[in-house]
Amino acid sequence: MNLKIALLGGDGIGPEVLAQSVKCLRAVEETFNHQFIYNEAPVGAVAISNNGNPLPEETLRLCKDSDAILFGAIGALEYDNNPDAKVRPEQGLLKLRKELGLFANIRPVKVFPVLLEHSLLPKKVITGTDFVIYRELTGGIYFGKKTLSDDATYASDLCEYTENEIARITHLAFKAAKKRRGRLTLVDKANVLETSRLWRKVVTEISNSYPEVHFECLFIDNAVVQLMMNPSQFDVILTENMFGDILTSQGSVIIGSMGLLPSASIGNENAMFSPFHGSYPQAKGKNIANPVASIFSAVLMLQHFGLYEEANAVASAVQKSFVKGVTTTDILGSDKYGTDYVGDFIADHIVDSDEDPNINDENIGLGRSTII
Repeated sequence: MNLKIALLGGDGIGPEVLAQSVKCLRAVEETFNHQFIYNEAPVGAVAISNNGNPLPEETLRLCKDSDAILFGAIGALEYDNNPDAKVRPEQGLLKLRKELGLFANIRPVKVFPVLLEHSLLPKKVITGTDFVIYRELTGGIYFGKKTLSDDATYASDLCEYTENEIARITHLAFKAAKKRRGRLTLVDKANVLETSRLWRKVVTEISNSYPEVHFECLFIDNAVVQLMMNPSQFDVILTENMFGDILTSQGSVIIGSMGLLPSASIGNENAMFSPFHGSYPQAKGKNIANPVASIFSAVLMLQHFGLYEEANAVASAVQKSFVKGVTTTDILGSDKYGTDYVGDFIADHIVDSDEDPNINDENIGLGRSTII
């Protein structure tokens, strides 16, 4: 298969972890006889430094002309610590999502048995955790009208949703639930918010078209508690933009590190794949960042294009790195291996499934049936 892939390293550790994904994809090319063409472009703080725009027009054009986008990370301390900044790196990412119509953010949260002992939560609580969050990505409070009074003593953020915006991601989530364990949980705040009441109305109506899927609703405050107490009860979680952002942060605690969570952002015509974590500027250039979330994001990209054997091979190589203890310090606590070495190890162990009898469902379960 020939694919044109836009590489947006972004800020902080983004370029470092993205480089490890590219290593793995080059190994996939060689092993499975594919051809991927890579083109790099700036976004975020680095793009602001270049021309004052967090999403340059040439970057946007490259993304629109590519089959897929691999994204690193975005954000910089000089903007985080400056509430008066008029232009921010994150504006580039938000605009990119909107311009490309990436309305569905899909984030699998899976606990790997070999890492159970290293989670902050008790083993008996998190064993068997394997769910996926479907987060609406182009609506809600992040994109609503924002106001600040002239004297800076009053601010507002408008949260808006339409029935169509809710319906399109709801159908994706139900289709995923059909292929997984047949459970879907809507997380909202319908006892307080009008937008949540619309979400509950629309999703409940659509649920009637999927009778084979068990459907339930949880308020966000109950959902965050349930995720900590019994995360394995969840299969597919469907929610709006801000709540999805919060719940996926919890997911990183469950599996042990933000450095393990990948994501896919899907639209009708475009797709972007990126690690969940932020730019982690304190680690920039120190060769300590965990590349696994970025590599798993490449796995989701391969799945998106139907390259399941290739995706399985990469996921299996990551599992080998866990078993062998070839990880960055955030997972197993050892500082013996750095970002580059972990990426090299995983890329070097990507093989055709016919050559490796150790590939099995335990190894390759990441993101099963999450990309539609």
